[in-house]
Amino acid sequence: MRAVVAASLLICTFVSSIALTTTVQAGACAESAVSARGEESRFVWMAKTKARANWRRKVRSMPGIGPSYANWARAENTEERCMTGPSGTVCIFTGTPCLP
Repeated sequence: MRAVVAASLLICTFVSSIALTTTVQAGACAESAVSARGEESRFVWMAKTKARANWRRKVRSMPGIGPSYANWARAENTEERCMTGPSGTVCIFTGTPCLP
């Protein structure tokens, strides 16, 4: 009986330490900003959509960061630059990926 209680206590301690570690990491950001360029588009809104999608894809594929960080709305220090010319608009999105 003592062994069962001791094992249960050990498991509870381990699980609570994992929960505390997860809580501390919530809202953490990557060490550096990620920049991605979208494809040329006839409309500004479409150029922004393409740049945002490329930024998310780039963040998801980066080792050590991954899909948990790939939400543009949670990114910090964001910058959206768009250049419009005779053949359309191209946007470049730069931001530091963060966890929720």
